[in-house]
Amino acid sequence: MSPSLGWLGRVLAPSLADVTFAGRGFGVPPTASTPGLEAIPQTVVCGFEYGMAVDGLWELERRLSLVQPGLQGFAYEGATMAAVIRDALGGFRGRRTQDLLTGPARPHVLLAYIGIGFAMARLPRPLWRKVLPDLPGVPEHPTMSWLAVDGYAFDRAYFDTRRWVHEQYVPASHPWQGRPDYFPRAVDQGVGRALWFVNGGDVHQVAQAVRRFAEHRRADLWSGVGLAAAFAGGADAGRLAVLREEAGVHWRQLALGAVFASTARTSAGFVPPHTAVATTAFGNLTVEQAVRLAGDTAVHEQDAGGGPVPAYELWREAIRQGLGVRRLHRAS
Repeated sequence: MSPSLGWLGRVLAPSLADVTFAGRGFGVPPTASTPGLEAIPQTVVCGFEYGMAVDGLWELERRLSLVQPGLQGFAYEGATMAAVIRDALGGFRGRRTQDLLTGPARPHVLLAYIGIGFAMARLPRPLWRKVLPDLPGVPEHPTMSWLAVDGYAFDRAYFDTRRWVHEQYVPASHPWQGRPDYFPRAVDQGVGRALWFVNGGDVHQVAQAVRRFAEHRRADLWSGVGLAAAFAGGADAGRLAVLREEAGVHWRQLALGAVFASTARTSAGFVPPHTAVATTAFGNLTVEQAVRLAGDTAVHEQDAGGGPVPAYELWREAIRQGLGVRRLHRAS
């Protein structure tokens, strides 16, 4: 493949201005948190352009290493998106995605799955069955690959907000991991993450946005909100406590998102203060306790036994149950 695909990256990637809240037309007033939140999609764009512009894995890793630690995972999201698209252009005969995810992106593999989803949003559905590489030695694989569906839905909700958020569009299902029945739930988890950004991290507006959706969709939306708030930041402890109250009976979904955010941040080797604050606000956990809870409850595909519920959701339910046990212990 030509080493100069940067032109294609520029064609496919939006400008940095286009991914700002004003550029997307979200209609939220700027706050002190806005630049930090907007830096996230902008970093994804830069990572994508890097991934399209260079051939060598060493040079890509070197470029991404220059990104500040708090944003580096998002740069790998964009680079993974580029790898998937470049593999698709070659008829999926290449190994760019596999080499990236088993190499320098390994510490960021949970966000890299989301990058696969960003590519899915730009590829025809018949190619989706080829986007997920084999990842030997990665224990989260393929259980956590549902984050690719999450990433696909986040992308669509961010860039087609009227349809996916305001009109609450439900896409046709897809047999991801052989589970078409779970596909809509993973979609809602991604839409929930997007609601955090679409509403500029305003906890009241986020809660109102969730409540506009049908009741059966709200639990998964709340888990996406929790993941975004804990991973991306944008609200202080007081406002996060309000969000926890707004979630009501779905508080464990919100805390579940923070548990996964803590796990992903810890795996990447950099846990920003806002992740710790959100994990405490949502689940009364330290980051270390959240990571331990995720590890102690982990469910892998071979453990699911081919039952009706995917291992990913069994793991999520085990974490929610663990959060409930902790709450009972605190109350006693």
